Amino acid sequence: MMPGHMRYAAAKDEALKPGMTVGLYGGSFDPPHRGHRHVAQTAMKRLGLDRVWWLVSPHNPLKPHAPSDLARRMEAVRALIPEPRHVVTGIEARLGTRYTSELIAHLTARHPGVRFVWIMGADGLGSFHRWQDWRAIAAHVPIVVIARGGQSLKWRLGRASREMAGMRVAAIQARKLARLGAPGWTYITAPLHAEASSDLRRGR
Repeated sequence: MMPGHMRYAAAKDEALKPGMTVGLYGGSFDPPHRGHRHVAQTAMKRLGLDRVWWLVSPHNPLKPHAPSDLARRMEAVRALIPEPRHVVTGIEARLGTRYTSELIAHLTARHPGVRFVWIMGADGLGSFHRWQDWRAIAAHVPIVVIARGGQSLKWRLGRASREMAGMRVAAIQARKLARLGAPGWTYITAPLHAEASSDLRRGR
């Protein structure tokens, strides 16, 4: 368990009931911006999710710089999207998990009656093959990819999307994705926000 874990004690709104469909949206969110909100809101609407959990990560193995203070980033996400069905959690810091695959294994074991869906932006799809145990992630939870700007075509033709081509569910059937279960993924194109966290970071 990571130092300071008591600071990120479980929130009441983390409680889940069997039958719920919950989107898991992970990232450093450093800082969170309208593009992130667009992804989460689009996923909730198009998949008919009961909750979206914003998994604010204490670290990101694929980024060269360390993220800013976790508590501060969590408060920034809450300010960005205060709607009650969007739950901001530091559960990764509390559990001490390092990789998404570990967190998903924990959540699916702890909540066997809950249907989880992993949410990512189109840029995440482009680097998905670099994630630790990415094939195990795809085997455990269905994935929804939301296009929000940039080189979306390039990302859609990347290694992970090519390997998962036979698992793809048409966007028109997105509401069935959670019930269909893993492996399965869909790619949804919605009005785009091209904001990037790196741009906002440079403007501080």
